[in-house]
Amino acid sequence: MKKVSFAEFGGPDVLHLIDAEDPHAGPGRIRIAVRAAGVNPVDWRIREGQVLGAHPIELPSGVGLDAAGVVDEVGEGVEGAEVGDRAFGEGIDTYAEFAVLTAWARMPEELTFEEAAGYPSVVETALRLIREAGVRPGQTLLVSGASGGVGSAVLQIARDRGIKVIGTAGAANQDYLRGLGAHATTYGEGWVERVRGIGRVDAAFDLAGSGVIRELVELTGDPQKVISIADLGAPEFGVRFSGAAGSVPQALAEAVDLISRGKLHIPVERSYALAEAAAAHVDSQAGHTRGRRVLIV
Repeated sequence: MKKVSFAEFGGPDVLHLIDAEDPHAGPGRIRIAVRAAGVNPVDWRIREGQVLGAHPIELPSGVGLDAAGVVDEVGEGVEGAEVGDRAFGEGIDTYAEFAVLTAWARMPEELTFEEAAGYPSVVETALRLIREAGVRPGQTLLVSGASGGVGSAVLQIARDRGIKVIGTAGAANQDYLRGLGAHATTYGEGWVERVRGIGRVDAAFDLAGSGVIRELVELTGDPQKVISIADLGAPEFGVRFSGAAGSVPQALAEAVDLISRGKLHIPVERSYALAEAAAAHVDSQAGHTRGRRVLIV
């Protein structure tokens, strides 16, 4: 099969499309013929060799966590999955023609493969952050860098739970944030005062790593009310860096429920061919994303 791999840490140019042996589904796993793979910021952070609190990466390494496709191999002990099912979930080296999933669910009928590949990790992350922050109905959550995949999920899930949300993003994404139910404002000079003008902030998430930790602590009044998934220097300010995944199966089940109720939709901003993984990483690192980027297999 074809898969994207890298043999050294570095920039996008270390990614190469190679021939590799087909993976197989071990006990408790399924294999899918990948139709689309999600592109996540954690993918390029791992490619760069950043220490994110996960297990060490052995080189050469494949890339990718999220995928959607058709089940073509079911491991021993697996129940509720059959060859031919349309599935989406989280797995190993998903930038490939075939991938083994460690957590999965049947795709909602209303999603395409391209759309479904954008949900697993971002929904898990959104649910984890909301849980860790302990933000409650009636409170206000500030999301810095709100227009990307995780931000899109956080805004919609929080609103479904009765939480008021304020989102910061570039000028081009203001209407997008408002469409997700957020009070939107731009980042840049004066953004802290613009947020204060909207209202009190009970908790805040840093999703973009754009050097705003100090200001988020100032707005909430307590570093324990701020969580970052993008700034490795956050602990220097007493702020939690959340990098360890929680229950992916639970997150997938909640995603299916939200999608079926019409409460969650994450658009695909751009699709790339598998051979264009490096270009997808360049664009992901540049930020300003609206929704998700995916690779089409």
